[in-house]
Amino acid sequence: MAYWLLKTEPSTWSWDDQTAARAQRTHWDGVRNHQAKQHLNAMKKGDRCFFYHSVKEKRIVGVVEVVKEAYPDPSDEKGQFVMVDVKAVGPLTNPVELADIKAEPKLEDMVLVNNSRLSVQPVTAAEWKQICKMGGFKA
Repeated sequence: MAYWLLKTEPSTWSWDDQTAARAQRTHWDGVRNHQAKQHLNAMKKGDRCFFYHSVKEKRIVGVVEVVKEAYPDPSDEKGQFVMVDVKAVGPLTNPVELADIKAEPKLEDMVLVNNSRLSVQPVTAAEWKQICKMGGFKA
């Protein structure tokens, strides 16, 4: 299993939207960055992803699981980009703020710390374990 971080603006798609009764499984679309596309293409069914609220909140709020691997994103008229399907696994008991991630020495090499603009990012197993611990998430 691999680990990832998916960023979203809560005003566009929030954790509450993701966990709503009819949205337990949804596609992760609209990615228009080639590096992020490579990460979507690398995702496998069963991989876990942190659900990160960007912009004003800047915090990890939950965990989703990849339930369908990369396929063409129909909202991309040029046909260059892909999307995956994810389902909610559960919330973090204590959302983990970006400031707390930056303050944790064990996370100093995390992509989120060094390239916070990338919308789809890999997360190492050690980083995953540390953030789950910080957020009170039982993996």
